[in-house]
Amino acid sequence: MKEQIDRNKLPQHIAIIMDGNGRWAKQRGAMRVFGHRNAIKAVREATEGCAELGVKYLTLYAFSTENWGRPEAEVRALMELLVHTIADELPTLQKNNVKLDTIGDTDSLPKSCQKELHEAMEKTKHNTGLNLILALGYSGKWDILQATQALAREVQAGRLRPEDINENLLNAKLSTKDRPEVDLMLRTGGDHRISNFLLWQLAYAELYFYDEVFWPDFRRNHLEQAILAFQQRERRFGKTSEQILTEAK
Repeated sequence: MKEQIDRNKLPQHIAIIMDGNGRWAKQRGAMRVFGHRNAIKAVREATEGCAELGVKYLTLYAFSTENWGRPEAEVRALMELLVHTIADELPTLQKNNVKLDTIGDTDSLPKSCQKELHEAMEKTKHNTGLNLILALGYSGKWDILQATQALAREVQAGRLRPEDINENLLNAKLSTKDRPEVDLMLRTGGDHRISNFLLWQLAYAELYFYDEVFWPDFRRNHLEQAILAFQQRERRFGKTSEQILTEAK
């Protein structure tokens, strides 16, 4: 499928909800953490696939604020897995010229995770290829709320008038302020919802759901399949088809 992809019409920013790890493990009679451990290859496939095609931004929903409510043993295992995975995958990130970054309330993560993340981001900060963004301790509502609070503090300090607040100012306070809005969002696992992920940034994203693919089974061909579908869609952004055709001329 890769040969069919038009490199001039790539989505600039892809976001993925990596769903189905627990159910994948359950089908095999194993604990949920078994699914998380086997999802690492899928992360590598998605990252290397995007890097090879020339996609500029890839955001992975790695751990939501709601995930803190999962069983303590699973959360602890996830945090330990995150630490080891970042350390193990750093050479691959460097090899593929990938810059690592995060969004979310990373201060809520264990100190060991924060340390590994900081070191990996520092070592990859000069890479110029794919921007890989891990959403950790993240939710769309949290992001909009903290941006609103930041604007409220500006108003309280007298540096901003309420009537001057617009989309650009709010966007500048979001954790994603330096990245473009999402063009294409993928979700594995069969559920058709966005689960509090990048609520502002998904406003005009194309959505692609995999009904029969759990995240541990995700491979490059699944990425290419979604990009091909994206390139066949007409993105109107509230306008008519005729307007889009006229502007394209």
